[in-house]
Amino acid sequence: MSYENFSAWYDPLTDNVDYDVCAGRINALLQKHKPGCKLIVDLACGTGSLSVRLSKLGYDVIGVDRSAEMLSVAMSKGDPSILWLCQSMQQLDLYGTIDAVVCTLDSVNHITDEKELEKAFARVSLFLEPDGVFIFDANTLYKHHEVLASNVFVFDTDDVYCVWQNETQGDITHITLDFFEQEDGVYYRTGESFCERAYTDAQLERMLERCGMKIVEKYDGYSENAPEATSERTVFVAVKKG
Repeated sequence: MSYENFSAWYDPLTDNVDYDVCAGRINALLQKHKPGCKLIVDLACGTGSLSVRLSKLGYDVIGVDRSAEMLSVAMSKGDPSILWLCQSMQQLDLYGTIDAVVCTLDSVNHITDEKELEKAFARVSLFLEPDGVFIFDANTLYKHHEVLASNVFVFDTDDVYCVWQNETQGDITHITLDFFEQEDGVYYRTGESFCERAYTDAQLERMLERCGMKIVEKYDGYSENAPEATSERTVFVAVKKG
């Protein structure tokens, strides 16, 4: 998925995401598990909203995303200190090692092939310093089965009308987005479609272990609470074995 159409509407359609809270929580976890952490990668950074906030917190940030369209929006946010790289998660290629990697907003769920996700984890591990930290989140099975399910959601903003349709079968959710943009009294329709896969904690733990990383903490989203049966998003903190 290139997000060629979605990139223009990604920010207004995700304005419910509190990036300040997310950045603050990530900062606290980085300082806890990697004191002195400086150089980090925001993997699958999208339009760079989190990257910019992490940069303002004093980190040297590399924003990586496979979508040139999303990175174009990110670059327009005016932080010249951030290095933007157009790469997929599975093909992450850096100039040297880094202190930490963060990967948010269920980006790992977009990789529906377990071997491909493990390949992405292997690239993260390759470029992490020993004892480096990998913080990522993932949508849960509960969210896929009970929230996304086969439901339809409608978003109506000043700029665009979006219809979000889901079809969940097992651990895979097929998502179709239709965008309706008004211009001179006429609506123009564009769309995107993609899939997400819900992984169990055990599946993620096994993949990380095979890539030389170990989960040390889990949270209910970007809170300080432990995950529950009805948690929609789990935040994982993994450390590369020294």
